[in-house]
Amino acid sequence: MIPLYSSEQIRALDNYAIQKEKMPSIVLMENAAINIFKILNEELDLKKINTTLILCGKGNNGGDGFALARHLVNNGNTVYLLLTASEKEYSPDSKTNFDICKQIALSSEKLKIVKYKNAASFDSIGKIDLIIDAILGTGFKGELENRYKTIIEKANNSTSIRIAIDSPTGLNLATSTGKIVFNARFTITLGGLKSGLFYGKGYEYGGSITLGSIGIRDSILLKQKPESFLLDNEDALAGLPIKNKTSHKYSAGKVLVVAGSAKYVGAAILTSKAVFNSGAGACYLAIPDSMKSVFQTKSISTVTAPYDDSNKKYLTKNALENINEIAKKCDVIAIGPGLGREEETLEEVSAILKKYNKKFVIDADALTLFKNGNYKKHNLKNAVFTPHHGEFASMLGISVEELESDIISHGKNFVQETKLFLVLKGAPTIIFSPEGEIFINSTGNSGMSKFGSGDVLTGIIAGFLAQSNDIKSSLLSAVYLHSLSADLLLENRTEFSIFPAQISNNLPNAIKYVRKQNL
Repeated sequence: MIPLYSSEQIRALDNYAIQKEKMPSIVLMENAAINIFKILNEELDLKKINTTLILCGKGNNGGDGFALARHLVNNGNTVYLLLTASEKEYSPDSKTNFDICKQIALSSEKLKIVKYKNAASFDSIGKIDLIIDAILGTGFKGELENRYKTIIEKANNSTSIRIAIDSPTGLNLATSTGKIVFNARFTITLGGLKSGLFYGKGYEYGGSITLGSIGIRDSILLKQKPESFLLDNEDALAGLPIKNKTSHKYSAGKVLVVAGSAKYVGAAILTSKAVFNSGAGACYLAIPDSMKSVFQTKSISTVTAPYDDSNKKYLTKNALENINEIAKKCDVIAIGPGLGREEETLEEVSAILKKYNKKFVIDADALTLFKNGNYKKHNLKNAVFTPHHGEFASMLGISVEELESDIISHGKNFVQETKLFLVLKGAPTIIFSPEGEIFINSTGNSGMSKFGSGDVLTGIIAGFLAQSNDIKSSLLSAVYLHSLSADLLLENRTEFSIFPAQISNNLPNAIKYVRKQNL
């Protein structure tokens, strides 16, 4: 896994280098500019870029832009500096680099300085191939000033390549929120990878994230405790269940899936098939007796466990006595996909959760039982909640907007209260552990935004948990591989035509891929 840090931690790193190692701050700025130039040249081939516009703010982010301009001009590029603040507002290092740029502009037509007055200032520059955002960097909080809003909107509406230095302007890195955010193809973030660039608005607007060096040794950064972690191939491998040569169908993990109703037959089938694709040896599907013929023809390997539903075609109060013997011998119970939200159904879900001391994966309609803070009334152990944003907001009794205004804090508070794991599904999915750890998934694509993708994830998680006692490692692996499977499907199709069943069936290829990558 890849460590991620807060912007405050990286600022502390800067201060350490300046105060303890006596490295002048302007040297750090120069190191940043040199490294940014190198990355730009590798990614874009700057010889093909005719005109570059650098949007410069008053702080050190603007100073990085001024220093970068010098290297671009030396490379033969034509550079425009759009000044968004007056000189008297510049930080000392920024002012030094700006003064150098002023002198260069006097003797070279390659560097032109434009003071921002209004939208016409932006338009006056003409055709621009590359726009570099060096306005605010990582320290932004609150509301953008109108001048910045206009500039960002102009930049975002252009056809130019857009690159952000450190963090897109308008992004609050602490919460990864922002109303108007610079939309970058990629962001060169300095000193260390920041958590806020990998979820929320940072994930949406930051583009691909590249780490830029400011010349500080990695060993200094590693002394900091990461704020969160980004999942990678090694996490997927570490959590894969171990397959013994002597294992048999009952020792390879047994899962009971309590899912499905008349309206949502597909959810139960997708979940149970994903259990098998994840390597579990046995999967039992608890279903309404009145619908068993439908399920039996659709899911051949799964053993159905019909319960008396009085022809209601959903989970009823009679279910528990019918599935009790099977439930007792299973390692994991996955409950919720496609159950429906009848009052009787939710009462039976509650009874099942109370009766068995098992590992539970609680998803979809079963989460309704916990809405408006009712999760506090349940004393669950070894359970995993897998809500999407809407379901999690309902559990907390807040709006989705309030949840997403500080999603990390809400997730941390929830697992601190419940002492359970939370898999918060989204783009990207974020896993919260009871110990307060945060893991952000790095795989997945927009093709997964379909009914059923979450049901497949529930099945994979249940299958992995049935084969391992390490809940955390199993979750990290399941989440990563589920989305990687969807990514690998893009080799032969587009994001428009990815279906949940394909994600499930492609899981073996995802496992083979991570094994090959780590040889």
